[in-house]
Amino acid sequence: MHFLSFIWNPNETIFSLGPLQIKYYNLLWIVAFALGWFIMKRIFTNEKKTVEQLDSLFIYTVLATMLGARLGHVFFYDWPYYQNHLAEILLPIRESADESLFFGLIKGYEFTGFTGLASHGAAIGIIIGMYLYTRKFPEFKMLWILDRIVIPVAIGAFCVRLGNFFNSEINGKTTDESFIFATKFVRDSDDMHPAQVMGITQEKSVPAAYDALVNNPQFADYLAQIPYRHPAQLYEGFCYIFVFLILYHLYWKTDKKNKPGYLFGLFLVLLWTVRFFVEFVKKSQGGFEESLGLLSTGQWLSIPFIIIGLYFMFRPSSITGKK
Repeated sequence: MHFLSFIWNPNETIFSLGPLQIKYYNLLWIVAFALGWFIMKRIFTNEKKTVEQLDSLFIYTVLATMLGARLGHVFFYDWPYYQNHLAEILLPIRESADESLFFGLIKGYEFTGFTGLASHGAAIGIIIGMYLYTRKFPEFKMLWILDRIVIPVAIGAFCVRLGNFFNSEINGKTTDESFIFATKFVRDSDDMHPAQVMGITQEKSVPAAYDALVNNPQFADYLAQIPYRHPAQLYEGFCYIFVFLILYHLYWKTDKKNKPGYLFGLFLVLLWTVRFFVEFVKKSQGGFEESLGLLSTGQWLSIPFIIIGLYFMFRPSSITGKK
């Protein structure tokens, strides 16, 4: 009996408004930021901080996260493409064979939303964003902020990986159908590209083509050719829930929050250790791994974060809860 072995074929778009598409991935990013605000509101209330200070922190966090994640993807994973498509770095568009005008202004582009976000870039962006926040609000110390913001970031990371699962992206390596968690990602473009499935089914839209592939018996042979894979997004995401629970418990039930940098360091060690090991069953995401060998790009990028985290956890420091 298979526990999770199944065919995964969700339409990642919930609904469309003209050229705009509302996707599960985008919605889960919104959920991540909303949860983060509520968690930090409770922490700020406990620390006798104001909602105005929290609202400013929220703006810095959102901008730093999205810019860092986007630029991280561009430079760590796909610079050969983006160096020739600079307009696509910060605009939610991608070059298309369709010659129609996007919003009546840009020819040959389609709206995609902000796809292509890297968690390592998001981490760097958040750290820089918190530095800029403490420059604007010098009453806060940077480590004080980082020790607390990593708590909602951990649960936000789960939301993002769940969004990846709905998008059938960042999938794992192939596995046998009998494996307990084996998942057939029908919409994995490496296994069944949208153009390929439309050619097979002769449907006029990508969602209809994938649905026909799954539900029409005449395409059963093509469906069978799609391999089962590890749901690496779920492995990673559910581990992040435990990272969140550990940090949440340590903040509310222990005095670890009074050791500057400890919770921040623990977050770096736990989250990037999870990422390091999940990479062993994750499909290659590209980047510079071919030139370095041995490890994936994600693993190479995780190692410095783990080392930095260990430093902040075990460095000599006095226990003080004051800023």
